[in-house]
Amino acid sequence: MQLPIQSQSTIYAEPWEAAAGPGDLRAIAVAADRAGFDYIASCDHVGVPRRLAPAMSTVWYDPVATLAHLAAVTEHVRLLSHVAVVGLRHPLATAKQYATVDHLSGGRLILGVGAGHVREEFEALGHDFKQRGALLDEAIDALRAALGPEEFPEHHGKFYDFEGLGQLPRPAQQRVPVWVGGSSPAAVRRAALKGDGWLPQGDPRDRLPEQIATLRRMRIDAGIEDPIVVGAITEPLYVGRPGWEVGRRTITGAPEELAESLRAYRAMGVHQIQVRFRCRSRDELVDQMTAFGAEVAPHLDQ
Repeated sequence: MQLPIQSQSTIYAEPWEAAAGPGDLRAIAVAADRAGFDYIASCDHVGVPRRLAPAMSTVWYDPVATLAHLAAVTEHVRLLSHVAVVGLRHPLATAKQYATVDHLSGGRLILGVGAGHVREEFEALGHDFKQRGALLDEAIDALRAALGPEEFPEHHGKFYDFEGLGQLPRPAQQRVPVWVGGSSPAAVRRAALKGDGWLPQGDPRDRLPEQIATLRRMRIDAGIEDPIVVGAITEPLYVGRPGWEVGRRTITGAPEELAESLRAYRAMGVHQIQVRFRCRSRDELVDQMTAFGAEVAPHLDQ
């Protein structure tokens, strides 16, 4: 699941998150760990321009700091950047940060990457917004090298060129998974050709099968035989019968009913689902997560 509090876009943030803080974030991460969630995720924006602030808000925790902090209070749940706009930073700096997170967490990092969509961020940091796709393409290659097993990684490309600079500690994992986020044709192609996983950004159920078929066809055409993890973001969920208005798109009901609905994603070829719960407080969210882990998740593989 994408963590609440750490990003508070009006598209998905619940009202209670505005007054929440680090203690709430830690409690939710611990609840995810105990309930058997596969990963918790944190977003990435360096700065939000005034023109977008009313919709996006300016609350965006740094993903490296957030995931490192939560690694210390969890044991099993994986730590996902969903997604890191890696074109905003040099790959060596990104690799140093995320390799450290993987090392400190005992190999629980998943590096989710995306091209970004905020022009002002790129301009403020000295990058050409129109080049963001090309920057990401090469950044993935450079990060593969910089997060690999070599103490002195090497990469020579158009935007990035480095060798002879040692970085320790190395990641705990032999290969840090790189999941590519986005649903545009360019993002799907990037995921197909460069990713270990694909993180679609809100594709509705009726669009996912075609997207997945395109992804698979591109990998076959490129001769890529390695498996890829296909994700999906589900509709908002509420376990049980809510006594309050949860929104028309929210899936509600008994655990078996939710599981039956969510199994449709597996039938499409989806391997992991990112869930979000409607809630009015931290305690209600923790209760929903606990109920999902104990009562819904066991039915998903049936």
